[in-house]
Amino acid sequence: MQNWLLPEYVEDILPIEALHIEVMRRQIIDLLMVHGYQQVIPPLLEYLESLLSGSGSDMDLHMFKVIDQLSGRMMGLRADMTPQVARIDAHLLNSEGITRLCYANSVLHTVPSGITQTREPLQVGAELYGHSGLESDLEVQRIMLQCLSVAGVSKIHLDLGHVAVFRGLIKGASISRELEAELFAVLQAKDVSTLKELCIKLQKNTRDALMLLPQLYGDKNILIDAVKRLPDYPEIRTALNELSIVEEELKPTVDKIAFDLADLRGYHYHTGMVFAAYANGCSNAIALGGRYDEIGKAFGRARPATGFSMDLRELFRLMKPQTYPSGIRAPFQKKNKELDNIIEQLRSSGQIVVMDLPGQENESLDCNRQLVFQNGQWIVEEI
Repeated sequence: MQNWLLPEYVEDILPIEALHIEVMRRQIIDLLMVHGYQQVIPPLLEYLESLLSGSGSDMDLHMFKVIDQLSGRMMGLRADMTPQVARIDAHLLNSEGITRLCYANSVLHTVPSGITQTREPLQVGAELYGHSGLESDLEVQRIMLQCLSVAGVSKIHLDLGHVAVFRGLIKGASISRELEAELFAVLQAKDVSTLKELCIKLQKNTRDALMLLPQLYGDKNILIDAVKRLPDYPEIRTALNELSIVEEELKPTVDKIAFDLADLRGYHYHTGMVFAAYANGCSNAIALGGRYDEIGKAFGRARPATGFSMDLRELFRLMKPQTYPSGIRAPFQKKNKELDNIIEQLRSSGQIVVMDLPGQENESLDCNRQLVFQNGQWIVEEI
């Protein structure tokens, strides 16, 4: 094997992709900032305990771990930025009111999430802390859809779920933690036959409700079905009502909305509504999010929170192949202030101007125009 080969599922980002990813990043961060989301840049690595607190516990097997040569303690390379942003909110900013934070940077995974995925996603996202109402869920979901729109994604399919439905069933039936973990695993795997075996000894209404969950996927009609057939527990009633309200609010802005009441993604830290956005041409979710109240508890200050994240590299895959923008070639001339001023004006307006170097005239790549001196002035002409 050649020494310069990169590890599997790790790859360079070349100029065309890098340019468009950076444009998307700027547009998304600018959009988040005008909505009041302040950007933070957490470190790439920190002590393992901090990264695995709260929502980070689900990322344990996905995280690269190293020994800190200064302290001897175990450190991790972040696999998700949400725990870091929660630490910043709870421990460093320590605001009593609502805090809106956003971020955009690389994360690292020990294994890819799919055969076409990278192990170094470029994660961009936003988190809202300090508000537990449905209004903040809607704010985050709306701004996620706007971010996808400015990134050039159209015809979005939005999936909505609510972990309180499953939690309500567990609480109402006083199911043990051990059985809860088993039920969670089989529901995640959509393993209906094993689910049936696990439910045999439960009361009929609980058994029927749990067996119904994998079938509760589809349009708004499944909410009507759920109201009729699931136990009338307060948690479930509130969850179904919240899903119905969000569907009414967001349906004008997306191509399709579906519900999945067996979606338990992030069950160990999500406490309310969860959501995922899909687009044509991509089998994986292009954006994910949900509510995770009490996330800051591990850092000394429990806070309600909701947020979303997306991978800029995955978004780029949805775009049509594009070429790098062509530039303007400029001749190399020493102490020509007029030429220097013209070049500066062109660059200030966003034009790419590439200056020839001595001995390499007319060899500048990716230029379809050039600066020439004609009739006493510098003009731009086609090559």
